[in-house]
Amino acid sequence: MKLLIHNIMKSHCKGVTDGFPLKLISSEVNVNEIEFNADFISRMLSRLDWQVLVSTAKSIGYGESLPDMCPDNVEDDEELLKQVHHVLLEVEVVEGYLECPETGHQFPISKGIPDMRLKEED
Repeated sequence: MKLLIHNIMKSHCKGVTDGFPLKLISSEVNVNEIEFNADFISRMLSRLDWQVLVSTAKSIGYGESLPDMCPDNVEDDEELLKQVHHVLLEVEVVEGYLECPETGHQFPISKGIPDMRLKEED
């Protein structure tokens, strides 16, 4: 699961009012090189929760170079765009789980795919 996907996911457990952000716990992470596209990253920035991206990337050991706050005119900083590209698209959680921030329910990630299915009681 790429961090781009994580940044838009939320829990739909019963009784959950927000369910965002899901806590990401990784047991296996792969990094795969993907062609850099500055326009795509620039367009995605307005749709991301920057602080969630940075804290999640840091929690799995890949966000140390990202600033805590998204700088103004980040679209003009190609080096920063490349760093964002790296954590959004090249870093992939292969095994682990997502945890609902309100209920603690865990959703497994297997082979890079999060299983967000709920049992009837959830």
